[in-house]
Amino acid sequence: MTGRTIMIVGNGDVPEGAAAMIDAADLVVRFNDCRSVGRGGMKTDIVAACNTGRPALSMLGGGRWKTSEAVRQAREIWSVRSGARFAAMRADLAKTHPDLDDFCDDYTISFESFARATGRRHRVVPVETHERLEHDLARFEPPPYVAPSSGLVVIADILSAFASGGDDILLAGFGHSGWEWHPFAAERRYVDALAAEGRLRRLHQSHSSDLSQGA
Repeated sequence: MTGRTIMIVGNGDVPEGAAAMIDAADLVVRFNDCRSVGRGGMKTDIVAACNTGRPALSMLGGGRWKTSEAVRQAREIWSVRSGARFAAMRADLAKTHPDLDDFCDDYTISFESFARATGRRHRVVPVETHERLEHDLARFEPPPYVAPSSGLVVIADILSAFASGGDDILLAGFGHSGWEWHPFAAERRYVDALAAEGRLRRLHQSHSSDLSQGA
């Protein structure tokens, strides 16, 4: 039996011509405010949301996120961060990163309530995913950091708890750059290692160019 094509689409640059290939996937996962929509296609099955700190508060306030096209069509809302794990980080962060005083504020219940009110499934990425990822990421000697990016957490979660044998997992829109307290250089090496093992593929310009030419 042929497996599914699962597209994990980050908010970075997406190859030209990739939209059709992304929209043709069996399952499309996007992140937070889904800035990938447009050049990165329209289909959205799962929105993986950062459910703590300022990003969560921004999405939940004002209504724009809740009524966006990507969120409206999503069948599931995932809360990426384990509230208990991040709550346990609060005391240390108060000493090392006092400017991140709201980083561990947990809005999981609000995302769950929104999903329930709109008839969607809500799922929290389990704490075991975070623990396993931290262990695996250590192999790539990351510098001091606060937390892995939401994108990396979801990649690890899909590989360990969601994908089945035979599924083809593709990444697009992952530039591995952004907030200074994510270990992006180590994350890139981690993803490259997964690609070398054949566990996922990056959607490159060559893939989308072949598709646009009808190959």
